[in-house]
Amino acid sequence: MNKKNRTLHILAGAAAILVSLCPVLPSSAMDHSRAGEGYTKSIVEYTVPDITLINQTGKPIKLAEYLNTDKTVVLEFIFSTCTTICPILTLNFTTLQQRLDTELDTVRMISISIDPEHDTPALLNNYLQKYNAKPGWDFFTGRVEDVTQVMKAFNAHVSDKMGHRPLIFLHAPHEKKWVRLDGLMSGEELLAQYRMLKRQALQIRHNPG
Repeated sequence: MNKKNRTLHILAGAAAILVSLCPVLPSSAMDHSRAGEGYTKSIVEYTVPDITLINQTGKPIKLAEYLNTDKTVVLEFIFSTCTTICPILTLNFTTLQQRLDTELDTVRMISISIDPEHDTPALLNNYLQKYNAKPGWDFFTGRVEDVTQVMKAFNAHVSDKMGHRPLIFLHAPHEKKWVRLDGLMSGEELLAQYRMLKRQALQIRHNPG
């Protein structure tokens, strides 16, 4: 086992312990359903702002256009120096990519830095490499005001980055609403929610009425 894989195994073990120990976090004022022991699930309509972010290669990305895709979108807000909940969220993304394997061309995974003043494209690229990210998983940074606008659009904004919530958002192609997962979960739980969304989207396409 190489050094990178050993690091991932250590992080995965630590993440599993944190997930098991953390209580359910306070929920926002939305209709929630209990989806697991440590997180809640909401179906929410969001309007993606017309702003441009920068990916890990330094390429400008028009976010609204990028999210308007025929692929299922999985999105999170993290930052590279976070040592608490961000490694858990990131390992969930790693697990999702590993488990999807041959289905990777049907999903678009996006991490957005909430510390854009520090998180340069080069740092984001190193972060993705650390977690063995495969093509289809991008990490965005940008101007502070643009990142703030995106976070507010997803009702995820906090004044202090250290107080940000563990949030993951799922979106099926051509749907107006997003699945909001609020709280800590395992990679397998994220995979289950992803599979459920795919099944529901398929049923809607086959039975539009």
